Amino acid sequence: QVQLVESGGGSVQAGGSLRLSCAASGYTGRSYCMAWFRQAPGKEREGVAALDSDGISTGYADSVKGRFTISKDNAKSTLYLQMNSLKPEDTAMYFCAADRGAASGYGVLHPLRYDYWGQGTQVTVSS
Repeated sequence: QVQLVESGGGSVQAGGSLRLSCAASGYTGRSYCMAWFRQAPGKEREGVAALDSDGISTGYADSVKGRFTISKDNAKSTLYLQMNSLKPEDTAMYFCAADRGAASGYGVLHPLRYDYWGQGTQVTVSS
């Protein structure tokens, strides 16, 4: 059973930084794509950043390019999202997601690509 557990959310002023973590367990050997999504009240879930199964290729939403960085520590099976220069519009619940490692017709920032989801961690940015 694959489990994803996020941590690191909180409240910060605009211009500040946070680092989110997602601890993954239950995978057995195969490579898989992982990503961060966010959802603000009344809005659709949005793909923020993704790390493809090769562990090298990344994808970012235009709204976070140059400010957010996705990375992974394979030894710890942990995915990270470093968020700098935070803006009030970054306020949302942030979710970690992972796929099964199989081919998909969906892009790395599309929610339908992913099979496993964490419970989310809240990020609030005040002006």
